[in-house]
Parts: sequence; structure tokens; C-alpha cells
Amino acid sequence: MSIDIVKYKENALKILSPVKPAGEKIKVSSFFLHNAIRSEAGRQIQDYYLVYFLFVNLLDFRNLGKFEKLAWSIPVEYNGKVFLIEHRKMGVGIFIDKQEDEDDAKIITRKINAAIKSSRPYFNYLAEQAIKSSQINIVNNNENLFDRFTYFLNLYKSENQKLRNFSKEKNSTTVNFIFDSQKYSDARKNAKWLAISVIESFFSWTEHLFIHLAIITQKVKTGVEVTKLIDGEWKEKFNIAISDPILNKYLNDLLLVRNQVRNFVAHGAFGKAGNAFYFHSGAGAVPVTMSFKKNRNRFSFQGTLEFNENEVINLIESFITDLNNSNLKPALIYTQYHGLITILPHANNGFYESAMHDAETMQKFCDYLQGVFDNSADMDW
Repeated sequence: MSIDIVKYKENALKILSPVKPAGEKIKVSSFFLHNAIRSEAGRQIQDYYLVYFLFVNLLDFRNLGKFEKLAWSIPVEYNGKVFLIEHRKMGVGIFIDKQEDEDDAKIITRKINAAIKSSRPYFNYLAEQAIKSSQINIVNNNENLFDRFTYFLNLYKSENQKLRNFSKEKNSTTVNFIFDSQKYSDARKNAKWLAISVIESFFSWTEHLFIHLAIITQKVKTGVEVTKLIDGEWKEKFNIAISDPILNKYLNDLLLVRNQVRNFVAHGAFGKAGNAFYFHSGAGAVPVTMSFKKNRNRFSFQGTLEFNENEVINLIESFITDLNNSNLKPALIYTQYHGLITILPHANNGFYESAMHDAETMQKFCDYLQGVFDNSADMDW
């Protein structure tokens, strides 16, 4: 993608006019810098990073740099007065000398938002260049996704325990048997529904997890490779992220679960292989997916949602256990560390390679990164 940067620059300057950079000759007093008032109008400014890209990257306005609790400060002039556009700990805004400047701040805010809107193709260009140069971070939702999986798994186990309890009790008396059989039927149905939620949340988590594992273990190192992998199928993500022979043995069974159990639910309970079709015959209506396939596929469907949930859940739990015992343990520590973002350049500069030495090294590395991010969020430079 190539764009006419000069065109977007000229257009943004035209929209902003008469707002202009506070020239070198205009003195910004130390008192004003430290005591400027946040304007109410400035609270309507769009995302701080778009403001920065507009004024610093596109328009080359002067940035006074970082200060305590301040990420950047851009002095601008409007009608002979100086205003500060700053990103402070409490957010981006326009800062004024006195309350009487509020009306001017409203005008500047409208102009900034209009200039940002007109410059969106330029911002998209910056994002594309960042991906091509691999200067990107990847959001890490593994902790929340795994917690969701664990939540449904615990609910399933609780419901499954009810089934076992009913099985022990239902032979007491005829009255109790009738009462308990209905409760058993309800618990059986609930357990199956919860099993489906467990399966869906497992594949949702692992599809996200495999991207991060592939980066942390340096299997993918560029923004283009990450983008391609995100768009790929679950199987492709698994094959790139997982190389342990013990874990590889799970692939075929997990694919059966994904392709049948999950796809059946995801496609309106029709499935993707004629699961909802019955054909007419002398024997009556016969499901297209017939029982003879059960011998080679223990997770088979016959037009209805029939599968051995205990077997599937045990398969998933066994995979997770072996995953935690594999050489990917250090990478798993990173992915579960309070949403710590994955930093793509670290796949190339040796940081992740060194941290993967063992679990203790990775834990220390995560603690260090979190400290850096905490200081940055607090603007403690």
C-alpha cells in the first residue's frame, strides 16, 4: 500500500488552520507547562495515539518530550495564544492557561477530530508498515479464555457428579425411582450441554494460545507470518506451535472433536457432513451418517447430538496435562501472566529464546516486563 503522504499532510494542515505549531521563538513558560488547566473540551479528543500520529508523525509538530506523569507534550498556537496538547496519566487533552480559553479549546478540539478523520488512510498506512516491519505486539487473552474453559469444566464436573449420585440412589423405591429418573434425565441433558460449552471454550482458548506459543518459541517471527497464522485453520496453528511427539499424538482425535462436535453446534445443529439428513428406504428413515462409522470414529453423530462427553472431556484434560508437562511450560507461564502482551520483536532479538531456558527464567522475565509496563502506565519515566 502506498499513499500520497504530502496530500494528507496538506489537507490536515488546512483543516487545523489557524492552529499551528508554537514556533521556537514563542516561549512556553515553565509555570504554564507545570500548571496548565485541563480543558473540558479537550476530553472529546479522539484516541491519544491518533493525536500523536497526526501531529508528530504526519505534521512534524514539536514534541517537548516526556515528563513525570506525562508521555508527550505538543505546544500549539491559536490566535496568538499557546495551548498544550498532552497525553497525561489521566488521558489525552488540551491544556489551557486560564478558564477564559475554554471556548478556543472547543474550536481546537473540533479541528483536531476533523483532521484525524481526514487522515485515517495515513494511519492505516502506518499500521500496515508496522506489520511489515514486525514492530507489533499481540494482545494476550489467554488467561481469560482459559478461565472461561475452567469455569465450564467445573460446572460440567459438578453436573456429572449428580449423575453418579442419581445412579446410586434410584434403586431405593418405586416412587423414588420415578422421581429420580426425571431428575437424572435433566442432569444428563445439562451435562451434555455443559460438555459442549467445555469443548467450544477449549478450542477458542487453544486457537488463541497456539498463536502466542508460536511467537514465544520463535516459530513465527514476522508480522506477515502472524497475520497468516491468525487466518489459518486450527490444525495449522497446532502444527506450527506444537512439535512435542507426545502432544502430536492428540492431533487426530482433537480434530475429530473439533470437526464434528464443535462444527455440529456452530452450524445450527446441522453439522457439515449431512448430519441432519435422513434418506427414505424400505427400512424407514435412515440417518445419512450411519452407525457403521462409529467403529472408526468414536465421536460420531447420527443426525442428533450424540457423543461420549466423558471420553471427549478426558481427552481434552489429558492433552492439557501433557501440555503443561512439556517443554512448552515456560511459554505457558508467559501466556497466563495477567494478560502480558506478546512482543513480536522479542522473537527476533533473543529475549524469548533466553527466557525459554526454564520456568524460573521465564517467571523472572515476565516479572521484569510487567514492571516495565506498570511504570509506563503510571508514566514513571
